[in-house]
Amino acid sequence: MVNLSYSAMCSLDGYVADAEGNFDWAMPDGEVHGFANNLERDVGMHLYGRRMYEVMAVWETMADPDPIAEEFGRTWRSADKVVYSTTLAEPSTPRTRIERTFDPEIVRAMKASATQDISISGPTLATHAIAAGLVDEIHLFLCPVIIGSGLRALSADVQVDLELLEQRVFRSGVIYLRYGVRSGQ
Repeated sequence: MVNLSYSAMCSLDGYVADAEGNFDWAMPDGEVHGFANNLERDVGMHLYGRRMYEVMAVWETMADPDPIAEEFGRTWRSADKVVYSTTLAEPSTPRTRIERTFDPEIVRAMKASATQDISISGPTLATHAIAAGLVDEIHLFLCPVIIGSGLRALSADVQVDLELLEQRVFRSGVIYLRYGVRSGQ
């Protein structure tokens, strides 16, 4: 079975966006972006909520002269996407389908039949997946900034035991933490 992982760039105090929805402080430099690209290579499917999908959909048409960003765009375009939304009428990108509700059993079946890893993005959707026991790993990129309030990377509603699998400190001060969700969660 493949891994389902939740990845997020967040502030040191645990937010993925500030109170106004701004996350420009989380834009990775080349070193962090290159490392993230390596993580994305094994992902064959992305699970998104509507807002995160709309943020990520720019990679479908974005032409970037930076080779690291261009590599990410190619990798993103090659993966399938599932968007969970009650309001989005149709996807704006190829290889994308809309689901109206998040059904843990359908995601469990996707994991069982997938040949590549699955990534879930967006804290609200990730909370549902974590609560359902679907998430195998959590990847956090802690940015050297404190923003005080906003959208939390991890919901206070879900509790799981984690095991630190990997850590890395980048020159920019970003810290990468990869945790495994302990079995039985």
